[in-house]
Amino acid sequence: QVQLVESGGGLVQAGGSLRLSCAASGRTFSSYALGWFRQAPGKEREFVAAINRSGDFTWYVDSVKGRFTISRDNAKNTVYLQMNSLKPEDTAVYYCAAAGRWEIIMTGGEYDYWGQGTQVTVSS
Repeated sequence: QVQLVESGGGLVQAGGSLRLSCAASGRTFSSYALGWFRQAPGKEREFVAAINRSGDFTWYVDSVKGRFTISRDNAKNTVYLQMNSLKPEDTAVYYCAAAGRWEIIMTGGEYDYWGQGTQVTVSS
């Protein structure tokens, strides 16, 4: 069992930056592939970024490539999402997720555990 708790969301102006953190419980954090998703009001949940178990492979949705960076610190049981050059269309609740697999996973249904989400609001 893994529990995930996101933090770091907030209100920021367009062009600004935020760093989301997702802290995980449990001793086997390094055994999980991790991902970030987001859901805007009235829209379906969307894949944002993923990182594999060892942290040497990452993948991003096209709309955030070059602006967002996913990373993990297995010693701290934490995954991060650094978000730069934020745009109003990035406004959403952001969720982290964990899957007991090695590879990068872009499909929400393949994740085993989810956090409660953190709100990110980007004003124009």
